[in-house]
Amino acid sequence: MNKKFGLGKGLGALIPEEEITSENNEILKVSMNLIKANENQPRKTFDEEKIENLSESIKEHGVVQPIVLRKENDTFVIVAGERRWRASKLAGLKEIPAVVMDLTDKQVLEISLIENIQREDLNPIEEAAAYKKLINEFEFTQEELSKRIGKSRTAVTNCLRLLNLDSRVQEYLIDEVISEGHGRALLAIDDKDVQYRIAQTIIDESLNVRDTEKLIRNLGKVKADKKENELNIYYNDIKDKLEGYFGTKVSLVSKKNKGKIEIEYYSEEDLQRILDILSV
Repeated sequence: MNKKFGLGKGLGALIPEEEITSENNEILKVSMNLIKANENQPRKTFDEEKIENLSESIKEHGVVQPIVLRKENDTFVIVAGERRWRASKLAGLKEIPAVVMDLTDKQVLEISLIENIQREDLNPIEEAAAYKKLINEFEFTQEELSKRIGKSRTAVTNCLRLLNLDSRVQEYLIDEVISEGHGRALLAIDDKDVQYRIAQTIIDESLNVRDTEKLIRNLGKVKADKKENELNIYYNDIKDKLEGYFGTKVSLVSKKNKGKIEIEYYSEEDLQRILDILSV
């Protein structure tokens, strides 16, 4: 009979332990050559310095916590513990302690996601991409996902929105040269090129999130003023043409999306002249 394997408080809350079993009643020693990384691993970037530090610790103390694997034909795919696996390879280990589990694709992705979230190993874009994958491929609603990962629905929604940023701005988030707060502020700008230019300004001038939000508000005000000026030029041009046509003063009164045209006359004869022009 398969033996249940305790996932710990976080992973156990994500996926009930009775749904997951290990293939053996013991922690296995698995050859490093038989193990491969999970292509669907949410985390795409690894801090090499941290890997090196962990490698030194492994050389001295060994691998304290086994990694989690899923068997695929004659090889094993990492479900949880890729950082330990990488550090163990760097330390020159030939094999690593592991637990082999019978898991679905959905469970593999969920475990990989929650493990990284709990360790805060994912950058905001990796996290958002993982959420999107769970929603699209496994038909989670945002509400269901928020409950599974222990975050509010608002937090999930805000994270997903980061994928609407310009790809160059997303790279800045991945490289941690701007923060998630900066990214959320930039979402107020629809134009992707403008997003990118503002992101460069954030970096060049070391703007904090509050300064960034102020800069974007001012940018919006400048655009609104520019639009109003362009509208005023347009109305003045129409006004001049109408005054030339009727030979009298004309006023254009605009309010939001409606307005009125006022044509002045100065006597009964002047009114009749204007009516004749209008063929009334």
